[in-house]
Amino acid sequence: MAIFVRAILSWFPIDPHNPVVMFLHEITEPILAPLRQVLPRIGFLDLSPLVAILLLQVVARLAANALTS
Repeated sequence: MAIFVRAILSWFPIDPHNPVVMFLHEITEPILAPLRQVLPRIGFLDLSPLVAILLLQVVARLAANALTS
């Protein structure tokens, strides 16, 4: 959810020193930074939040399947 909120907030001119923005950056950057090194930017689009959300969903499903079997 934090990655989604961070992606949405990036569309608006919000002060990067805002405590909420800083908190979201701190908790999402460890996931997004490695993906940015692998994924190329497409123009001004950063696809790392989308890929991160998809990867987290896959990992959650795999973990749920492993726990139920």
